[in-house]
Amino acid sequence: MRVIDLSSPVDASFWEPDPVRHTAMSPAEGARHMVSEMREHFGLDLDVSMLPGGEFLNNDTLTLTTHTGTHVDAPAHYGSTASYRASGPRTVDELPLEWFYGPAFVLDISDVVGRGTVDASRIADECAKISYSPAPGDIALLHTGADQHVGTPEYFTDFVGLDRSAVAYLLDLGIRVIGTDAFSLDAPFTHILTEYERTRDHRVLWPAHFIGREREYCQIERLANLTVLPKTSGFRLSCFPVKVARAGAGWARAVALLDE
Repeated sequence: MRVIDLSSPVDASFWEPDPVRHTAMSPAEGARHMVSEMREHFGLDLDVSMLPGGEFLNNDTLTLTTHTGTHVDAPAHYGSTASYRASGPRTVDELPLEWFYGPAFVLDISDVVGRGTVDASRIADECAKISYSPAPGDIALLHTGADQHVGTPEYFTDFVGLDRSAVAYLLDLGIRVIGTDAFSLDAPFTHILTEYERTRDHRVLWPAHFIGREREYCQIERLANLTVLPKTSGFRLSCFPVKVARAGAGWARAVALLDE
């Protein structure tokens, strides 16, 4: 089996709207920390010299949002209420794991310029172009080309998203998870707010996210390397989110699995 990484990294050197803070503890620092903790909490009189090389274990502390790097948006991310569920939308730790492993296919919308959206007709055309009929439980992946800008400010402004009709089209086919190599499944914030200023139409405000208040589904955002895939369908995707209790999203290591 061939395994292809479709994830973008969590990297504190990248430009992010919410910067990542990464503090690394070296093995030598880990030794001093362990000795101090043992003395304070357990009254053990230890010394760093007892450890081989004066080192213990390294550690890393990160401060970041659950939307940094490749991640899965849970229904709870879209709002506090859901018309389809009286008890409210599910958080990422409540979702069925089988949603995040299954057949996947890639649609190429990287030719779209203007940082806007594509509609249902474009999605239908792309499915026809690759001669693929999506089935319930499939995972849809969108190649926008945005991952070439990962780590830069352009990553958050130069990409194409889906409009409401495009998301509804995929959901009507029984798809529960839609992924993109862009920062968002919606158009960039700048495009959305400009359109709202022009139209004063609330329907242009994050339609790909807000439809999730009416229909239960998940997004995988900030994928990468979709162009590395040797085919547009006939492979499986694994994208299990980290089990962050009560969270609206969870980081994921998305990988494509291809039989050879």
